[in-house]
Amino acid sequence: MSMLRAAATVSSLTLLSRITGLARDILIARAFGAGALTDAFWVAFRIPNLLRRLFAEGAFAQAFVPILGEVRHQHESEAVKTLLDRVAITLFLVLSLTTVLGIIGAPWVVMAMASGLTEPHRAADFESAVWMTRVMFPYIICMSLVAFASGVLNTWRRFAVPAFTPVLLNLSMIGCSLLISDWFAKPIYALAAGVMLGGLCQLAVQWWALSRLGLRPRLVGPIQPALKDPLVRRIMKQMLPATLGVSVAQISLLINTNIATWLTPGSVTWLSFADRLMEFPTAMIGVALGTVLLPSLSKAHAQPDNHQQYSHLLDWGLKLMLLLGLPAALCMVLMADALVATLFHYGAFSAADVSQTRLAVMAYSVGLVGLLTIKILAPGFYAKQDIRTPVKIAIVILILTQLLNVVLVPALAHAGLALAIGLGACLNAMALYVGLRRKGIYQPGVGWFAFFLRQVCGLLTMAIPLWFASSQLDWMGLQSTPLLRIVWLLGVLSVAGLTYLMTLWVLGMRVKHFRRAPVATQTAHLSK
Repeated sequence: MSMLRAAATVSSLTLLSRITGLARDILIARAFGAGALTDAFWVAFRIPNLLRRLFAEGAFAQAFVPILGEVRHQHESEAVKTLLDRVAITLFLVLSLTTVLGIIGAPWVVMAMASGLTEPHRAADFESAVWMTRVMFPYIICMSLVAFASGVLNTWRRFAVPAFTPVLLNLSMIGCSLLISDWFAKPIYALAAGVMLGGLCQLAVQWWALSRLGLRPRLVGPIQPALKDPLVRRIMKQMLPATLGVSVAQISLLINTNIATWLTPGSVTWLSFADRLMEFPTAMIGVALGTVLLPSLSKAHAQPDNHQQYSHLLDWGLKLMLLLGLPAALCMVLMADALVATLFHYGAFSAADVSQTRLAVMAYSVGLVGLLTIKILAPGFYAKQDIRTPVKIAIVILILTQLLNVVLVPALAHAGLALAIGLGACLNAMALYVGLRRKGIYQPGVGWFAFFLRQVCGLLTMAIPLWFASSQLDWMGLQSTPLLRIVWLLGVLSVAGLTYLMTLWVLGMRVKHFRRAPVATQTAHLSK
């Protein structure tokens, strides 16, 4: 499978995931609006999600995938199977203990995450958040094992199943909210049950995929051989700085959530829905490219005298990211009102909620390209098994982000939190780029000036229909005709996208320029 085809596969399946996730959030907005109880759900859901990113998608994947790729290329299959067994046993034990502690200490965890809910008049919301946190805490076991399975499947270049399984979580939450909400004292509790059911479904599908490859590991076994295994110890040693690096980002999210609970009720929900819109481009572009790049970069690192190919892979990822990410950012800025109104302006989600969510979307969009760039550049360090450099950068960015909060939140409220994250992402991306250049890991190829010139022309022509639609159409007023509003949105985005692509085509840019070609050929194409 070519790099472009693999990225397209991951991106298209991720799009399906994000569409079902969007349908889930539309249902939540319509049924529950943006109030205190909805905030309590998002707080409770964020806790296992935070730990999932900490243990699984972040630190574990960064430490595990490069070492697994190295073992696969340098050792026999039996050594690979032994490594998988021992890593899975260790991971399962650690996460089980963490889950037990989390369920017991749920009230204190919620206090740390959302101290604004501890106010006396919000006691019922606090109790709801604690209840839902306890129900959803075992989700981290499922999702960490899913991340383990995803790392293995991606290393074997089986990208489709890991990209598809998040759909199951969204379908489960939708199904539970529609079918079993009457079973609970508070209907929103059905969403928590849906999260757990979705986690189990994702784990079952990925474990089945591992079984088909003959790579399904054991989860129960003697722990001593696993802890003494030099490869497991190496992964754990790599995980320590990786965990710190990921925890820095999650600490920033934790602080922001905490601050939002002290703002106007609904602030957490406005930020959550704005974040959902941001997840479309970050997942479809950044996550998809990062997922495909990490195994390929790890393979290039394992092969001697392959420095040129390493830089070529990063060049390929950056150019494809900018080709798709810059127009996405432009759409988020110019069409924020249209996007939020069309997707969420129904039922209990009021016009005021639309306005507040729109501000958060526009603020987040400032950092979209920065967030996408991080997904491309960070694997450049991880594949070299250098996790400490991104960690040091992340710590500095955390401090700067909180300083930005001090300045921005008093003036912009919840939108200030989003803007601080966006600006921090841009600074993070810039620091990663400088670090890669200074260490000699990445040397950009030729053709960048021509590439940027074509992009600027494409973006300028694309902005014309977007600006016209945002200024001439009353997106709020179209609430009474939702189908017409959807048609208008799809039409405007289609015209803008075609204008952008046609401009690039006229200026000489072709799909073949982004296929994984030999370095010399790729360079020659892009410098024309």
